[in-house]
Amino acid sequence: MMILPYALGICMVAITLSMLLCLYRLIIGPSIVDRLLALDTLFLNATCLVVVLGIFWSTTSFFEGALLVAMLGFVSTAALARYFTSGHVIN
Repeated sequence: MMILPYALGICMVAITLSMLLCLYRLIIGPSIVDRLLALDTLFLNATCLVVVLGIFWSTTSFFEGALLVAMLGFVSTAALARYFTSGHVIN
């Protein structure tokens, strides 16, 4: 009996629950820093979910998508953090 599909199913449920909690913090967050951290964690969870789905469906094309999501998350978090600290993104 293979345990991998069950473990991946549990992982997908846990990541989805984590994404919902991050979305709640993104909407309700009392400060802008909480919202920025929730957005960064949401990007991380999305990357993890894409990787788990790639393993679950046994395809390698999802890993390229996960790299794109990770790069987009890093750039957007860096740009938003710079905007909130200095008021502009580019000097």
